[in-house]
Amino acid sequence: MRDKREYQSAKDAMVKNIIFIDGMATAKEAVDLMREKNIEALIVEKRNEHDAYGIVVVQDFIKGVIIQERTSEEVNVFEIMTKPVVSVPGKMDVRYVARLLVRTGLRMAPVEEDGKYIGMISLSSIILDNLSF
Repeated sequence: MRDKREYQSAKDAMVKNIIFIDGMATAKEAVDLMREKNIEALIVEKRNEHDAYGIVVVQDFIKGVIIQERTSEEVNVFEIMTKPVVSVPGKMDVRYVARLLVRTGLRMAPVEEDGKYIGMISLSSIILDNLSF
């Protein structure tokens, strides 16, 4: 039996599949891309260098399309995304990542290293994809 859990970074627990989308894309285009890539979130590209990244997740389609009784073709991603996106450093311990996600009500966040997004980490990846759990 182990006494303490070993250190594991966000980079160790992340999924490397990170996909970007333009904010002008429709919700339908976004969902089609998510299905194709088998992912649950897209990073919304910056409009310019002074802008912030956004994120669109499955729950955003529920709240912004289905509950609003709109069609996925008439809603643009920028209308339903969360912006700015909350990211975590690649070296952050997964314990703190999990705590941050739970406290902020988020389910996932991009992992950042040297100013670039290198992957996505989620509550489920911390547990289900973590072989040392």
